Amino acid sequence: MKTVIPSEISAVQLQTIMQTAVSPRPIALASTVDKNGNINLSPFSFFNMFSTVPPILIFSPSRRVRDNTTKHTLENILEVPEVVIGTVNYPIVQQISLASTEYDSGINEFVKAGLTMKDADLIEPKLIEECPVNFECEVLEVKSLGDQGGSGNLIICEVKKIHINEDYLNEEGNLDQKKLNMVARLGGNWYSTNNENNLFEVPKPLVTKGIGFDLLPDEIKYSKTFTGNDLGMLANIEVLPGKSFQSEESIHKKAQELLLCNNIDEAWKLLVIR
Repeated sequence: MKTVIPSEISAVQLQTIMQTAVSPRPIALASTVDKNGNINLSPFSFFNMFSTVPPILIFSPSRRVRDNTTKHTLENILEVPEVVIGTVNYPIVQQISLASTEYDSGINEFVKAGLTMKDADLIEPKLIEECPVNFECEVLEVKSLGDQGGSGNLIICEVKKIHINEDYLNEEGNLDQKKLNMVARLGGNWYSTNNENNLFEVPKPLVTKGIGFDLLPDEIKYSKTFTGNDLGMLANIEVLPGKSFQSEESIHKKAQELLLCNNIDEAWKLLVIR
């Protein structure tokens, strides 16, 4: 196994490793204003949610690695501690990339990226009409993580109001994961999409307690057919079926096909009943 000591490589090399390994990352499209009312828009993939009550989002405009300068988003928030965070999906990903261009201070990235400004209800920064969801946020704290190129600045935001594009709701009035077609940031120039062709569900083991790998029968546990994912699904059953097990590889392959469809109960029936 290759090992790396962060202090022994350059910041660029370290950034490449971390941004590629820690992925995919959701993208925050941050809309801010400075004390003179100048508008700025910029995407950040060092971003996620960290609390529901209170609703907290955090993103990090890092100091630039190449010259240790700070970004307009950070400078604006230090002057006006408010931000609109828009979520990013595939229909706008190219415009979002364009908004990441390092334009001079005072240049409005909404205009450069062809995105539409809308007045927010509670704060000064503008909503982004094309985003599936907009969060109006008050900035609670800005926590600097260092003063070198590549150092992050945690922008800790409390959500005060949420705006949801109704085109992305299902019949029950909830956000539809398939309709959203969210994009995520990977390393280098790479992104990923999350549409119905590559989404999959994993039942959460919250109500029941799966038996775990250790209680799987040996002929199942040590099968040359099943992958770790397959065994994880089989181990997520609360009680083993009562019939005797059969270890034929053909049965295992059929059970594996059922597992690919998240049909755990039927897979177990096939494994114990013929």
